[in-house]
Amino acid sequence: MFKKIIPLFMLMTGIFCQPQTYGAAADSTLIVKKTTDFKVDGEGSAKNWDSTNWFDLTVQTGPKQTVPGKAFPTKVKILYSDKGVYFLFDCADKKLTATIMEDFGTLFKEDVVEVFLWPDTSEPIYLEYEISPLDYELAILVPNLKGRAQGWRPWFYNDSNRVQHATSAQGGQKKSMASVEGWKAEFFIPYTLMNPIVQSPPKSGTKWRGNFYRIDYDSETAYYSWKKTSGSFHEFNKFGTLIFE
Repeated sequence: MFKKIIPLFMLMTGIFCQPQTYGAAADSTLIVKKTTDFKVDGEGSAKNWDSTNWFDLTVQTGPKQTVPGKAFPTKVKILYSDKGVYFLFDCADKKLTATIMEDFGTLFKEDVVEVFLWPDTSEPIYLEYEISPLDYELAILVPNLKGRAQGWRPWFYNDSNRVQHATSAQGGQKKSMASVEGWKAEFFIPYTLMNPIVQSPPKSGTKWRGNFYRIDYDSETAYYSWKKTSGSFHEFNKFGTLIFE
């Protein structure tokens, strides 16, 4: 994430008055196919993934950049079930710039992929999920009031709402600063983690807003996105639309 978000230790309980629905740009939709549940292994080896197509993330300018950083091919798949949403990232790379060895750390300061999900567009509150090549994670709810954003860490994070996640390295070892040809991240975000902004599973035709990102720190920093922002990853009005099939 571009802007530093301060993790707190309780679920958000604030109530926002004056509900407002925020519009999406045209041609910014993604169809999300339904699946039965399966186990993630960090390789994307489940046959369930064969039912959907890849889409690309492309580089954009980041903070204090006049031109984008060097691009590596980066692609993503997404599926949903009655229990949650599955994601698979495939990132070409040269080096795993990752030294943080803890969950809920400042993962965005090193190699990372990120998912932002905004199910209820009447409220400026969305889920941010980050995962590093070394399989460390960060999951927060973000209230974003007129550009003032803050991350709220789950008070309880256990088997009932925990993200299932795994990563793998290709062409090298999955270890800090290793030379590789790429890395993958596969994870399942349960709807229970997104309570209260998700009250029930999406149905066919349900629409959410969201965006997908990557930051790579090789010789030069490169910022990737599905839908371009003009600076911060937290520009939620520029998120695309996810349509559940």
